[in-house]
Amino acid sequence: GTEIIARGKAGGRNPGNADANRSDPEGVEQNSAIVAPLQGADDISIADPAFHTGLLSLSPSATRIFAPIDILDYIYAVLHSPSYREKYKEFLKIDFPRVPYPKDAATFWQLVSLGGELRQIHLLESPKVNQSITSFNVGGVNVVEKPQFKNPVAVAPGSDTLSVGDVYFNDTQYFSNVPETAWNFYIGGYQPAQKWLKDRKGRKLSYDDIQHYQKIIVALTETDRLMKEIDKLDWIEGEK
Repeated sequence: GTEIIARGKAGGRNPGNADANRSDPEGVEQNSAIVAPLQGADDISIADPAFHTGLLSLSPSATRIFAPIDILDYIYAVLHSPSYREKYKEFLKIDFPRVPYPKDAATFWQLVSLGGELRQIHLLESPKVNQSITSFNVGGVNVVEKPQFKNPVAVAPGSDTLSVGDVYFNDTQYFSNVPETAWNFYIGGYQPAQKWLKDRKGRKLSYDDIQHYQKIIVALTETDRLMKEIDKLDWIEGEK
């Protein structure tokens, strides 16, 4: 079948971590990522008319022709599909990801929308990250000692998380109402909600740090939700 190949100019394939888990809601663990530009020196630009051959039918109307950012958002959604990652996990360890051609225009634009939401959330540009789902109102020295998830409480059936709890970063201070899903969520080989605090052991958290951590929790929770939404779509021909 037809496929779009995500290519880059990084000079290496980084086989140990080439599983497309490049999203980083923390916004600080970017140094090891392979950057795959939308246009490389030897590649065809997706702004080039030649690339549009066979893709023009994806435009929802004559007044909207898809832009490069739409291709990026489509690919971003595909690479965040849990079923895609599971099916191609061995291949993704040794080569760049092969992205299936969209089965139809409707599915393409659904994935563009979901991928766009993910992109904005991971850049902490989405308004949703400012809608805090956690609380922090315990006075103290604000120094990070040993982060722990405590006091889990089960939530109502049908929720995207099994429980919420308190994330303690010292003996007395904690963030409350943290979804266990966000606390344990993996991106690549690490868990951002845990790593961010562990990396700051011995440091005093500022007001901005506290706000930023709460945004990370929203971003991880939304990432989990959106990945599940992507997998609900019948987006690979013949897969479901």
